[in-house]
Amino acid sequence: MGDVLELLQQTTTSPWAYLVIFVVTTVDAFFPAVPGETVVITAAVFAADGEPALAAVIVTAALGALAGDHVSYAIGRGGGAHRLARLPAGSRRRASSEWARRAVDRRGGMILTTARYVPGGRTAVTLTMGAVRYPARCFLMYDLLACAGWALYCGLLGYFGGLAFKQNPIQGLLLGVGLSLAATGLFEAVRWARRRARARAAARR
Repeated sequence: MGDVLELLQQTTTSPWAYLVIFVVTTVDAFFPAVPGETVVITAAVFAADGEPALAAVIVTAALGALAGDHVSYAIGRGGGAHRLARLPAGSRRRASSEWARRAVDRRGGMILTTARYVPGGRTAVTLTMGAVRYPARCFLMYDLLACAGWALYCGLLGYFGGLAFKQNPIQGLLLGVGLSLAATGLFEAVRWARRRARARAAARR
């Protein structure tokens, strides 16, 4: 465990850490298998000791997420509608894309501020917004808010986890990631409950 901790600390305190954060959060925006949130929380845990700088971690993560969202938006504008239509019926990605299309139709850019906390939701929303030609200026404005809020959330989770377990950063990391997963699970549970309630109301009509 000591070797793992030392490797993590060397990685996160290296000047290259900011480049890693930027690249990972960029790719995570359109390829959700890459753990962008975990990377930001890990860097923020070690920021509790002064390195890397917490503010720089948050700003880098926000810029990376913003860049990645715009890549996803551009993919959507360049033919994403056809790709979404070819997703297998009943698949999780198809369900995410259909949810995103309905959300964009109802609430427009405001959905971006919450989609960042839904597994696969941000990718589905940004692709869909590109596919339906959502105005680029409005997309940028809402996405700035979404990415800044998400980066601040991840950064503070990791930072306070690191402060709480300064003698054992691994526990701080586990706390930060655990709280993040719990918040995501709660959000998903609320969304599922609301969807069930709407389905029951529709069935009674």
